[in-house]
Amino acid sequence: MNSKPLSVALEEAFIECRDMDVSLAEKLQAFADAVRRLAPNFQEAVDKLVARLKDHEVGKNAPKPGEQMPSFVLPDQNAQLVSLDKILEHGPVAITFHRGHWCPYCRINTHALAEAQGQIAAVGGQVAAIMPDREHFTAEFKAESQAQFPILTDFDNGYALSLNLAFWVGEEMQDLMSRAGWDVSRWQGSNTWLLPLPATFVVGTDAEVKARFVDPDYRKRMAIVDLVSAIRNAH
Repeated sequence: MNSKPLSVALEEAFIECRDMDVSLAEKLQAFADAVRRLAPNFQEAVDKLVARLKDHEVGKNAPKPGEQMPSFVLPDQNAQLVSLDKILEHGPVAITFHRGHWCPYCRINTHALAEAQGQIAAVGGQVAAIMPDREHFTAEFKAESQAQFPILTDFDNGYALSLNLAFWVGEEMQDLMSRAGWDVSRWQGSNTWLLPLPATFVVGTDAEVKARFVDPDYRKRMAIVDLVSAIRNAH
């Protein structure tokens, strides 16, 4: 019988999936399959959470193509304030929301974005990641993923809430996440247990949303090829 701790098994599965030579969607699906195999009760709870979010249409009213992306001023991993207006002076940007540095799906997603930095720059674009974790953890996350783009802290999910992207995880998921060692309250510096929907908004220099990916199922993210294409077309 395999006595390997679940946290170790999940970390090994994450590394294996992250380093696969396949598309981002295939990496994310492979990890979701691994979680379902290793911790079926956890994945069943996620399925219920996703169904609840879809029933309540969480994220539906987030900025849509053709609408203006609300401005923000948020601290980066070095505690330096970064504004959307300043970012857009350098070209279109893909604004990506992530649940936190602890989330394996977000780690896989950000690693893929880091690998695509050259492609994104080649079409005149850039990336800015946003998550509710404090700067110490965003700095670790940036280093781990080898990202050259800023990772901004959205305190108490204030910006995500303004975009209709934030939600309460619910008691069942809070309990499962706590027992799995994912202490969101410590990392966020807040006991609200709110998380943002992972989402991507490609924003042109006129601050208009050119494309978006919003899905209540956090196991799914915008394809890199779609992100690069949207940035190319945002000029």
